[in-house]
Amino acid sequence: MKTKISITINKKTLGDIDSIIDNVYIRNRSQAIEHLAKNALGENKTAVIMAGGAEEKLKIGDNYRMTVKVKNSTLVEVAIGKLRDNGFKTIYIVARPKILTRLFEILKDGSMYGVKVNYVEEGKSNGTADSLKLLKGKINSNFLVVYGDLYFNKIKIDGLWNEHIKQNSVVTIVLTTSSRPSEKGTVKVEGNKVLNFTQKPKESDIYLVFSPIFVTGPEIFEYSGASLEKDVFPILAERGLLNAHLSSEKEVHVHTMMDVNKVRFDKN
Repeated sequence: MKTKISITINKKTLGDIDSIIDNVYIRNRSQAIEHLAKNALGENKTAVIMAGGAEEKLKIGDNYRMTVKVKNSTLVEVAIGKLRDNGFKTIYIVARPKILTRLFEILKDGSMYGVKVNYVEEGKSNGTADSLKLLKGKINSNFLVVYGDLYFNKIKIDGLWNEHIKQNSVVTIVLTTSSRPSEKGTVKVEGNKVLNFTQKPKESDIYLVFSPIFVTGPEIFEYSGASLEKDVFPILAERGLLNAHLSSEKEVHVHTMMDVNKVRFDKN
């Protein structure tokens, strides 16, 4: 049941509210104000952890990347804690069967961590976009995506989320800097608008790169292409629908024992 109210608000704030009306998911001021209020009050938000790919390629010793021990718990438990503390209480994990089995042994339904964990089995996938599309029909609002091999405790997730809510874009990605841009997705930006996205260029003098964390909505499922980085993001950039959130902090990709040790000695 909805209640009609009358409020007084300054012109600038009203302009900010109007800026998130996309005429698809948020069609008017009332829906925009309700959407912003729910987010401000800590409404249950949804996050997706992407851990797809061949299981043998995702191993570190006898463990998988997500189940390796860092600090006093596994990498996935650290991620779940970070997401929960930022208001994400519904979490989907996309992975192959053996990884999902191991994750379920650790997390169960997520209740002991204060979240609800949903497991989505990936069969054969040709890329990150294919994997993400397994969630089509399961999510009907904005959601956060983070790749499963990341230690991202220093990234300010709330800033990313709020920036996406204010902008008229399909996706808002986190950007950081890298001294080895040819190993990542490089971007050209103007303000917060991504003008060009190139995945792992052979050579690059651009040191601003994609950190595999982003916010999007169900409209992302409608774009064709197997890979987000090679297919979807470049198209969105061309159409002016890809925005950026620049982070002063960086994530750590946990692929080797050297990466594990780097995280273990992190002070956060």
